Amino acid sequence: MTVPLTLTPRPLDRREAKARIAELLAGRPDLAERLQRIRRANRLVRSCEVHLTNNCNIRCQGCWYFEGGFDTAVREETDLGRIRDFAGRLKEEGVTQATLIGGEPTLVPKRIEPFVEALPYVTISTNGLRPMPRQGFENIAVAVSIFGGGPLDDDLRAIRVNGSRFTGLFDTALGHYKDDPRVMFIFALSEAGVEHIEPTVRKIAENGNIVTFNFYSEHGTDTPLRIQNEQRILDEALRVQALYPETVRSHPYFIRTLITGKTHWGGTFGYDVCPAISVDHPDHAERLRNGNPVIPGFNAWGADYKTPQFCCTSGDCTGCRDSQAVYSWLLVSSYRFLDDEDQLSMWLDIAERYWSQWYWSPLRKEPAAGAAR
Repeated sequence: MTVPLTLTPRPLDRREAKARIAELLAGRPDLAERLQRIRRANRLVRSCEVHLTNNCNIRCQGCWYFEGGFDTAVREETDLGRIRDFAGRLKEEGVTQATLIGGEPTLVPKRIEPFVEALPYVTISTNGLRPMPRQGFENIAVAVSIFGGGPLDDDLRAIRVNGSRFTGLFDTALGHYKDDPRVMFIFALSEAGVEHIEPTVRKIAENGNIVTFNFYSEHGTDTPLRIQNEQRILDEALRVQALYPETVRSHPYFIRTLITGKTHWGGTFGYDVCPAISVDHPDHAERLRNGNPVIPGFNAWGADYKTPQFCCTSGDCTGCRDSQAVYSWLLVSSYRFLDDEDQLSMWLDIAERYWSQWYWSPLRKEPAAGAAR
């Protein structure tokens, strides 16, 4: 798929966008039905992120959490009663979805329970070393990280807290989650691992799981997004997605934006446009006034369950190409996809593939018309 990176006229305002959508849908009732399904999902899901614990059982190379000092920034709350109160407050405020990260959430499953009790949609982000139990957590989504793929994954992630190394981390995760419908692997692509993309995706497919692509940023270095042959990794990622369209839930347009940081309207991913910022963080007052959309009501919370974090990841915006932030950017930019019916249809494809990632997704149980594209 080729996406021309050309500038378009100024974005439509809300009224103009509404009128333009109505015009495009007039002769395409199939698009109207798909759009309504996306809008229903958007209304049902109001998201937040929570640093569940400061602790982790491995030390991945380039991990933004430890490179950025998030493990020592706030004092970790351990009282389950206070954590349960926090989850209850989220519910009262209208939050329906929590992504629980760390540290490593599988080290503290008791802290996950209050969120499962309070909210209908819960995701945990895990390194895969320990299994997430099924009993009591049947309806959560489990996002398992991979860095680079193949043997490179062990080089980058299979590092114990004491610095000693081990092997087989990815295979361990596959063993924990064979044919587990809750599970999606988040595969951080790297230039050094181009040759490992297809074999890694094949193993995930054979294991009965799905995968979405991420971009490996080596935090703690001067050039975390360093890449010399962008086209090579882009071509291979697109080839593998086309080869395994049901396993790889990343849309080709998203893959291109993830790797290049660019869009067809001339946008470049970065702080000024990233929607995954904490709206209650005081540093974002000017950003919130620049007119670029954000995820409504989104906040990321520290492991004290009261301190809003800068954003959904590191806060190092020049070194970030987080997959979910990029996907969210494309989703909140629907008004950029209104040049014609085909462009609107492509945005619906992107949105449907985004929602198909999560086991709890309102759209997951009902395959979308564009899901295989």
